[in-house]
Amino acid sequence: MSELNDYLVRSAAAITAMVERDLTAEMERAVSAVVTALSSGKALLVCGNGGSASDAIHIAGELVGRFLKERKAYNVIALPANAAVLTAWGNDYGFDTVFSRQVEAHGAAGGVLLAISTSGNSPSILAAAEQARMMGMTVICLTGDTGGKLAPLTDILLNVPSTSTPVIQQGHLCLYHHLCEVVEARLSNG
Repeated sequence: MSELNDYLVRSAAAITAMVERDLTAEMERAVSAVVTALSSGKALLVCGNGGSASDAIHIAGELVGRFLKERKAYNVIALPANAAVLTAWGNDYGFDTVFSRQVEAHGAAGGVLLAISTSGNSPSILAAAEQARMMGMTVICLTGDTGGKLAPLTDILLNVPSTSTPVIQQGHLCLYHHLCEVVEARLSNG
């Protein structure tokens, strides 16, 4: 088997394992939380580091812009996108609180934090989840296999059954594209 086909087989196996794990109930809870928050004028805040930061920005782009439908913009903020805040706060106070500080600024009870961490152990993501919980926000997490240290801070865990970072990220893409599609459909009434 070629290296490419081997990689594709491993990726497909993780997606098949998600089907077998059946995240349907968790995804429905996630969609409902996001729809409820956005419908009531609360923000969806999204954060992650590295590739997950890019995923956070991707999600915000899909929901502020459009996914499949022409419709109004949704109140979604990608916390990794503000370079001035990240670098100023990180320089003065440390990187571990760059997202929790922004949750404090933009979050509110009834809002949602979508936190992305392949390991579930990123200190900056853990701090953001803790801040969101203190503020009465719903915490949805996209993680790898066990959810790591993030799992107990999570209201809704969408975890990809893998320990391979790129495979987990591919699973996350499937999950958040579905989330965007269903949120958009419900908020635009079909």
